[in-house]
Amino acid sequence: MNYDRTRYPEKWERYREFTKGQIRELLTGYGKVDILWLDGGWVKKCSDTVLPGGRRIVNQDIDMPGIAAMARSLQPGILVVDRAVEGPDQNYLTPEQQVPGEPLEFPWETCMTMGNSWSYVPGDTYKTPAQLIHLLCRIVSRGGNFLLNIGPGPDGEWAPEAYHRLEEIGKWMDQNGKAIYNTRPVAPYEWGNCVYTQGENELFVICLNPEGKEMKLPEIMLPQGYRPVARVAGSGEKAGMKKKGEGKYEIRYRLAADVPAVAFSFERQN
Repeated sequence: MNYDRTRYPEKWERYREFTKGQIRELLTGYGKVDILWLDGGWVKKCSDTVLPGGRRIVNQDIDMPGIAAMARSLQPGILVVDRAVEGPDQNYLTPEQQVPGEPLEFPWETCMTMGNSWSYVPGDTYKTPAQLIHLLCRIVSRGGNFLLNIGPGPDGEWAPEAYHRLEEIGKWMDQNGKAIYNTRPVAPYEWGNCVYTQGENELFVICLNPEGKEMKLPEIMLPQGYRPVARVAGSGEKAGMKKKGEGKYEIRYRLAADVPAVAFSFERQN
């Protein structure tokens, strides 16, 4: 905000009504809308504050309660996100460029860039397919969703590197999607090179292969209540197991250097 709101209250009120009208147009002129995702967490109701160094935080009350109520009235079932502003006006929170160490007490979604920048940068450095797959697995093991940002170029296209990475993620999901979709977090969430998810009647242990290296005989911690019989989630192939200690097992399976991760499934004990 580049003016004093208290000196020009009518100017701020016009902007509030303008913003609400723009959102109303989006929610009424383009069919069903699933998510209203509003960035800019500094646009919120707060006290005017001057921080050390002279930086100012000013009250930018945009009437988020009114916007959220309007959105839910016009689009029943819509999910509302008010970035970085906790409260009743949003359905889930969005940790940025980070993965929590364990499940959070509320619905959440990591928003992260595939490259280094949110917007298009020529020659940007992209995360490798293995890094992205490992991030996906870690996020899901904590009960989160993965929002992956790709900045399009001036022609509206993504860089070839982005398409390649999406193809590699898709190939991996074709084989291991059971361990990702419709799952919930389960302790210990992450142990060694493994992360954990659970389906309705089975546990999934996803072994993350250190990039560029062959993983021989991955070691896992098997939670209580599951049979010590490992199957490759994508094929159902049985993998041998060797007990290494209390709850610890070595899976007789080798991951080639070009395989970023593999999911094993374990049935519940009767």
